[in-house]
Amino acid sequence: MIHADDKIFSLIAALTARGEDFCVATVVRTENATSAKAGAKAVITADGAIEGFLGGGCVQGAVRRTAAEALASGEPRLIRVKPSEEVVTQVDVDGVELHKSGCPSGGTVDMFIEPMRQAPRIVVCGASPVAVTLAQLAKAMNYRVAVAALAEDQERFADADQRFDGFDFETSGIGPRDYVVVATQGKRDREALGNALASEAGYVAFVGSRRKAAALLDRIRENGLAADQAARLHAPAGLHIHAIDPSEIALSIMAEIVATRRQSVRNEDGVETIDEETTDQRAPAGL
Repeated sequence: MIHADDKIFSLIAALTARGEDFCVATVVRTENATSAKAGAKAVITADGAIEGFLGGGCVQGAVRRTAAEALASGEPRLIRVKPSEEVVTQVDVDGVELHKSGCPSGGTVDMFIEPMRQAPRIVVCGASPVAVTLAQLAKAMNYRVAVAALAEDQERFADADQRFDGFDFETSGIGPRDYVVVATQGKRDREALGNALASEAGYVAFVGSRRKAAALLDRIRENGLAADQAARLHAPAGLHIHAIDPSEIALSIMAEIVATRRQSVRNEDGVETIDEETTDQRAPAGL
């Protein structure tokens, strides 16, 4: 007989293998009459589906909302679902985040919701020496690596997690947590850069000089690229570390990606948080 938790763990393994983001919710405490018991687990997928049993419909809305917020922030959450008449503040006396329940049972459920986000993805466009080295370095740093290259160049990327044939990103699923680096260096530059900037990627960089990037942008704008899309471009790609050879340029690009991902700001309470905004430092223009 398969235990319910075995099914949850199998689902977790399957979602991880497919590279999908999800949350795991665990009931950590109950009070009064509740259908869920401490230790119960469920998986909440990115589209809000709940697989597993955490209790009746009274808790599902709170779980879905919190899971979506946890996936967006990457931070785990501890929540408490209590009868509506007992919830008068957003936080309980012990600091636990409160949510209302309309269930007649009158029970209270504490749940820990943990986001399981996949490693950030770097999409490397092209098969230039910089592209090949960048893919290797990103993989060594535990990023997921997708390669967008022509069919004859795919064999240069033996360890890539994903492969896109050419530079059409319509079905690539590129989103705000993805980093796209155009390192085509003379081989269908305009196509790759235009499609990268038209995508939903949170970071787009171009390996080449400022002059070349500006000329390409002018031509891409003629095809309808919006100003805000063009403004996202990092060109030349990478931090200014006086990089010259492909390995150094790849290192400067990874440094900029790490800086973009980890850049700290202070919120109103003076606590450092992670900001995904970009940095203004750039690599030399002499490519």
